[in-house]
Amino acid sequence: MTATPPRRSSRPHPFGRAACAMITPFTADGALDLDGAQRLAVHLVDAGGCDGLVLNGTTGEAPTTSDEEKTELVRAVVDAVGDRARVTTGVGSADTRHSAALARSAGTAGAHGVLAVTPYYSRPGQEAVLQHLRAIADATDLPVLLYDIPARTGTPLTAETLLRLAEHPRVQGVKDCAYDLLKSARVMAETGLAYSSGCEELNLPLLAIGGSGYVSTVANVAGRQVRSVLDAHESSDPAEAAARHLALVPLIAAVMASGTPGTVTTKALLNATGLPGGPVRGPLLAAGAELTSHLADTLRHITGQEQPAPALAV
Repeated sequence: MTATPPRRSSRPHPFGRAACAMITPFTADGALDLDGAQRLAVHLVDAGGCDGLVLNGTTGEAPTTSDEEKTELVRAVVDAVGDRARVTTGVGSADTRHSAALARSAGTAGAHGVLAVTPYYSRPGQEAVLQHLRAIADATDLPVLLYDIPARTGTPLTAETLLRLAEHPRVQGVKDCAYDLLKSARVMAETGLAYSSGCEELNLPLLAIGGSGYVSTVANVAGRQVRSVLDAHESSDPAEAAARHLALVPLIAAVMASGTPGTVTTKALLNATGLPGGPVRGPLLAAGAELTSHLADTLRHITGQEQPAPALAV
């Protein structure tokens, strides 16, 4: 019996293959720092090798930014790099009407795509999740990147729901944080969805089974190193890709598995290296001096950068 080959799309990647889940810079007093956001976006594209930026997600502190701030951030980043990188913005909420309104405003602000997470806290069933995400896709002309992250939302996207959502013309990809490679492989085999890893440690494993790229938090501080794994994979050099992936593990562990949210550790590193970051908003708390020193030492070891400056007081 001859296996049916996976159905793959020939269109350009709608969200960028090497995408960064960008933090939202704030000023010292906690206000939105649009100038800092533009400077960071340019740095991520020019120095970090990113061809996509995902704004207003978990890393971007979306739960504590207003709708107006989200829109202003999209406009500023699109103005800075929108001709050189795909700009996707999060529109997720636990309210279908609110998410649909955010999706409509994303297009007006100039975004190239929207990131739609399953509703959180209320934990609706699969049919309700399906209707919620379809309503978002119906509300916009932009491509939709589904966000499958049950550890945060309490609600997974089942393979069956993903297959049904893939029938919608604007549902074009998945940011995969489900830690279920069997499910991911099944959906990739049966659809043309672009699968981007949202879990740093699974960037290369997902690529190996047909993934199209990543949406990385670590890329805020080590974009070139994260991109180098993708480059080696695309050059059909699995041994080099594995070596580069394994070399990043200490930084991935420090940023994402230190017991402190990735937003906090990433902003600590950005502040320590002089890039726009600023404080975090409550309920998050800034990283302490000991953790910041460990993060900086690990980053220096991975990237070969000079000793970072002391962390900024925020």
